[in-house]
Amino acid sequence: MLKFILLGGLLSCLASCQLLRNDKMDLGVYNPETKHYEKPLLGADDHDRVPHTKPLLGADDHDRVPHTKPLLGADDHDRVPHKKHLLGGDDHDRVSHTKALLGGDDHDRVPHSKPLLGGDNHDRVHHTKHHLGGDDHDRASHTKKMFGGGDHDRVPHTKKMLGGSGHDLGHMGAFKTFMKEHSKVYADHAEFKRRFNIFRQNMKKVYILQQNERGTAKYGATKFADLTELEFRRILGLRRDMKPEVSKMVSAEIPDIDLPVEFDWREKGVVTPVKNQGMCGSCWAFSVTGNVEGQWAIKHNKLISLSEQELVDCDTTDEGCNGGMPENAYEAIKELGGLETESDYPYEGRDDKCHFNKTMAQVTVNGSVELPQDETMLAKWLVKNGPVSIGINANALQFYVGGVSHPLKFLCNPKNLDHGMLIVGYGVHTTKYLHRKQPYWIVKNSWGSDWGEQGYYLVYRGDGTCGVNQMATSAVVP
Repeated sequence: MLKFILLGGLLSCLASCQLLRNDKMDLGVYNPETKHYEKPLLGADDHDRVPHTKPLLGADDHDRVPHTKPLLGADDHDRVPHKKHLLGGDDHDRVSHTKALLGGDDHDRVPHSKPLLGGDNHDRVHHTKHHLGGDDHDRASHTKKMFGGGDHDRVPHTKKMLGGSGHDLGHMGAFKTFMKEHSKVYADHAEFKRRFNIFRQNMKKVYILQQNERGTAKYGATKFADLTELEFRRILGLRRDMKPEVSKMVSAEIPDIDLPVEFDWREKGVVTPVKNQGMCGSCWAFSVTGNVEGQWAIKHNKLISLSEQELVDCDTTDEGCNGGMPENAYEAIKELGGLETESDYPYEGRDDKCHFNKTMAQVTVNGSVELPQDETMLAKWLVKNGPVSIGINANALQFYVGGVSHPLKFLCNPKNLDHGMLIVGYGVHTTKYLHRKQPYWIVKNSWGSDWGEQGYYLVYRGDGTCGVNQMATSAVVP
């Protein structure tokens, strides 16, 4: 009898234990840390965040709200009920439609009865003929090949032109033309290939500059188009890290005058011809000599071309071809006892031993002044007193060809000054078709007359473009 009782109890226990199994009672998954059974929770990233007793709706392969039939959504889920195909992205439909609609992500967003224009392999507006544009589509009517990016042409051309996205951008023909125009010769085929690859990358920068240009400037394959960014920066030379902790400059007095619409010191005979610093980072010296030349000519009615090489060799505060600061150079001239002429102390374009002869000095300097950043006040001082030494961001200069340059700030940060130049005047350009007024500074460079506007840079005036107003100074001559 006892045997039967024990056997019956065992069978009863097995039955009840079977009923107590977590998978039969929907207790969830046993967690050894909490020592409890836990149900799956709802959520994304392959986890559930709240309890649910039936399939729920969501993304990332989970459901977020209860549903009893297929729902609409993205990420392989539906977000709202639908009885027919709906419109949307991510392989889903978002609004009801009874015919093919227009759009992106392999869907159509507006009805169309014929091929339409657009990107992402879709058409956005009706057209009856091919149009111009990117993303393998045309955006404006054309009857012949045109120039542009995205494997399309934007303006008519009869010869190869520079562009972006694989269209006439840095091709071998353009590179060979560049070599011929600038008399470029390379040591061997390996160097030729290296320079060609640099040229191609630079032409992409040209494209970006041109696409974002707000003025009338043109950018292209200048004589610096085969230089890397590092190589190009070596020929700049403005070193703000050399600025003295205690400045000896005084604030300039701004004259109370009415400004003419335009003004150019070149017309007054106080500006020497454009010079060439070569591959030496001595822009700071050329900026200073240009300023002193103008100051001396205005005060003594005698224009003398002065020696930059003297500053490169004898200014011990600055570092010659490795850069310097105009503020230091004014003091160096004062301490040395003056500047010799260009002919007596000719430019070599490299660091050399100082051989300054004080008895040969033709001009002297008493000190220097700092001009305000207000461009109207800067113009007043220039008109009254002469050309002004400045620092500027040279990012747009490597490829500048001509016109009024007005790049966006992200392409020419006004705080990153790395090149010394000389403002000699200003003017106003009126655009041909829209008649927009573009005020500009006339800035003398030291890269030869075969660069820019016969050696000059026209940069937009009035909003501190490229930091043109950030570091304006001048010598004071006796």
